[in-house]
Amino acid sequence: IQCDYLDTMDMVWERPPTLLDTPMHYCPGCSHSVVHRLLLEVIQELDIQDKTIGVAPVGCSVFAYNYMDIDMQQAAHGRATAVATGIKRVLPDRIVFTYQGDGDLAAIGTAETIHTINRGENIVIIFINNGIYGMTGGQGSPTTPSDAISTTTPFGNVEKHFDPCDLAKSAGATYVARGTVYHYPQLEKIITAALEHKGFSLVEAISNCHTYYGRLNKKGDAPAMLDMFKDLSVTTAKAKNMEQEELENKFIIGKIHENNVKTEF
Repeated sequence: IQCDYLDTMDMVWERPPTLLDTPMHYCPGCSHSVVHRLLLEVIQELDIQDKTIGVAPVGCSVFAYNYMDIDMQQAAHGRATAVATGIKRVLPDRIVFTYQGDGDLAAIGTAETIHTINRGENIVIIFINNGIYGMTGGQGSPTTPSDAISTTTPFGNVEKHFDPCDLAKSAGATYVARGTVYHYPQLEKIITAALEHKGFSLVEAISNCHTYYGRLNKKGDAPAMLDMFKDLSVTTAKAKNMEQEELENKFIIGKIHENNVKTEF
């Protein structure tokens, strides 16, 4: 399209070449697209496209390899960190990450996650936490908040959800951080730090599934859920001066833990 006005405007954003121009299979407004863009933009900026390998298991992101112009490997449900371990052991000069949802990482893949962290594998987990099973119909997951509605908890979740960041820290991870898709500049910095870190890294991205979680819990559409993330997020610096009761149902965002002394693979 020829437009003199547009020709004089400054370019403020363009799709990074590492992110393929592919018709999106995710639900409209899904924040997987945000994390895809941030991750691939970081890979481009760090100039590591040729030595990065991603592992995508089963879940909404099962077709992540269609969007990412890097080497990708498919894994069975919950086994992404086991596959990533094998890749990293055989190709130690590569930067290896997994891209997993809460159902994959925190439910069927819990054992693999814990032991990968405990061994100190030098890989990165990009953990997309939307608090529900998205691909299979909105069932409750280990990170579904207490009292929240899902298709398997129609009267509210009676179980207490657990915190994968706390789990990772307890299991020996040397870099743990959390961001939300609303606070995308911070999330991009966290992803950069994780990919540059020597040792095991977990990046939790609080994400929206308005199709199931938002609809079932009357949280609204994608923009409404992003606003919710803004209202419920507390920085790690601010959280240090707050009581535990004040932090109930809040998202503590930022770098949660870092250890550059521990020996890792």
